Order: sequence, then C-alpha cells, then structure tokens
Amino acid sequence: MSIGNSPEDDRTFPADDQESIGRALQHARIAAGLTVEEVSASTRVRIPIVHAIEADDFSRCGGAVYARGHIRTLARAVGLDPAPLVERYDADHGGRPAPTPAAPLFEAERIRPEPRRPNWTAAMVAAIVAVVGFVGFTMFNGSDAPKGTVTAEGGPAPAPEKATATGKPKPVKPVAPKPAESAIAAVPKDKVTVKLTAKQGKSWISAKAADGKLLFDGLLLDGESKTFQDGERVDLVLGNAGAIELYVNGKKIADEFEDGQVERLSYAKGDPEAG
Repeated sequence: MSIGNSPEDDRTFPADDQESIGRALQHARIAAGLTVEEVSASTRVRIPIVHAIEADDFSRCGGAVYARGHIRTLARAVGLDPAPLVERYDADHGGRPAPTPAAPLFEAERIRPEPRRPNWTAAMVAAIVAVVGFVGFTMFNGSDAPKGTVTAEGGPAPAPEKATATGKPKPVKPVAPKPAESAIAAVPKDKVTVKLTAKQGKSWISAKAADGKLLFDGLLLDGESKTFQDGERVDLVLGNAGAIELYVNGKKIADEFEDGQVERLSYAKGDPEAG
C-alpha cells in the first residue's frame, strides 16, 4: 500500500503493471486482511489451488476456462477488478479462448427446481401387465390345438390338457414373468443416493452431506463414476455439468446441461421428480 492512498484504491488494480497475476492477488488478499483459508471458504476454490495461483502456477486449475474463472472469483474476493488480470492471463497463454454459452465459472448459482418428468413407474407396471396378458393369451391359444395337428414349423402340436370330471378342460394357469428390477427399489428408501458418471469429458465436482460434511471434492475423469449417500440431503456443485450423467434415488435426471456450465444442485429422499 502506498502512503496517502486508501486500501480500496490500492486494491482496484495491481500497483505495479509488471506485477504478476499471482503476486497481485496475494498482495490484495494480505491488504484485505484475509487468509488463504478464508478466501477458499468464501469462493469454494480449494486451498492448494489458491496457493498455486498466488505462485503463478495455473496447471492445477484443470484448463484455461477454469483458470480464468478462478482468477475472476479470487480477484472479486480480495477487492480487485478481475478484467485486467484476465486480460493479462490471456496475453500470457495464447489469447482469449472461444466464448461458450456457459455461465461464469464458480459464481453462486441458484438451486434449480427439478421439473416434473413422466411417471416411469406407472409405465413399467403397464408394460409388465401387457407382458403377462400376452403370455397368458399365447398359452391358452396353444392349448386349443387338437392332438396330432401340424404346427407352422411342421412338427406336431402339443396335446391338449386332460379333461376334468365335469368334461371341461383343465385351465392352464399362466406363469407371470419376473418383473424387471425397478431402479427405485434398488436403492434404500431411507437415504438419498446420488450417482454421477462422467460421460462426455471430465468435470470438477463437489458433494456435501446435510450436516456440511464434505463427501468428495475433486476431478471426475471421463468414464469414472461416484456414488454418494446421506440420510437427509446431498448437495452438489458440478463444474462442467454438460459432461455429467446424474441418477438420484435410482432415477436418471434428464436435464439439458451445457458443456462448461456450473450447476449447484440439492436432492433429498424420495422421488426427485416430485415437488
């Protein structure tokens, strides 16, 4: 801080035009009286990444898009204008990347309510009933063919059932096929179960339980999956939501997230489509 200037004036832009991005962020943080832990807690940028950025090491950010988002977030947290720092980063790393429709990275997002989806449980029950009816119809029709007749394949038809004492043929009880295991029944109903799979690239994800316990905080690589459970609620932050396939309590969440889009989501017990 230079003599005669207020702290706010010193933190609007780096005092030295030649000062690096990391040094500018570090000096502004110290001038604001903030620790690395406090900055990490307010921005949700992990402590090792804050240390690396202040040392001008952007390799831990996971790419240029994430690095630019971290610079903006940290600059605002310590009272700096992020635009000059982002411009300097672009100049030092090959220019500004192509714009994407994604929302600004690592800024607070509202929790989006889940839209109602088709009732797949009712559809599955209807399909099972249709299969049972078809099997029963086929078995009854097969028992009506007289003994010795020839089927379409050229072999003898099966003999009809023996008549009972009343002269009426004994009815054949259809055998119901085993219903397909429901995805909802496969997960415990007394817990929240969330499964994430990286289908179209990698994504940074964070998962917390209802009591604030951190379940996971890291990078989910392409093809990897993670499953989280809690007795009350699971809170998620997806750094690249377009790459993630999401199942909640056994149901697939069919939301149209875009590549690079950051989503903050929260799920409780029961049907995620209800409410």
